[in-house]
Amino acid sequence: MVQNKLEVEPRPPEARRRGRPRAYDPQAALRQLTDTFWKTGYSATSLDDISAATGMNRPSLYAAFGDKHALYLEALAEYWRLSLAATREALAGDQPLAESLMRAYDAALSIYFSGEGDPRGCFVMGTAVTEAVVDPEIRESLAAGLRTIDADFETRFRLARERGELKDDADPVALAFLAAATMQTIAIRARAGIPRPELMELARKAVKVICG
Repeated sequence: MVQNKLEVEPRPPEARRRGRPRAYDPQAALRQLTDTFWKTGYSATSLDDISAATGMNRPSLYAAFGDKHALYLEALAEYWRLSLAATREALAGDQPLAESLMRAYDAALSIYFSGEGDPRGCFVMGTAVTEAVVDPEIRESLAAGLRTIDADFETRFRLARERGELKDDADPVALAFLAAATMQTIAIRARAGIPRPELMELARKAVKVICG
């Protein structure tokens, strides 16, 4: 495993012997530590920050999840699981193509505006993109997730072409890239504080172009 050079903390020996009682909720702890990374990013988040957010001391965190790098990878994997599932659910079904795309963007915006207070955008765009430059594992997770998004959109566009919603010469691969790029643009602009209604209007204009 390649360690992130920004912060590597050795696993203390006592972490192998001490652990938190199983009464704690792993999913709740994962949500809390994800929120912490989401707010301040990987590099600026310390184990003390995570400990305070989850109510777990360092040995308990090590026993449950591993070191800081492992904690972040766990949070990143869980975010991908939830966000990709939301996109697939939105694209599934018999609704028209434009409606499917708008459902996907609305589902994404629900995630980007899910925090308390200021909108936080996409966890991946806000945290993983920077770390991917120096961390091969984060870079691979980022690339794999983006490939999956592209593939999910491509599948929907192929179906739309078969149904006659798109012209016979429509390129599902190119349209998938455009649809995914729109989602990523929305994510960045949400992080920048653009209001949700304005981002929905951006999505509507993009869908109109994509659907021809």
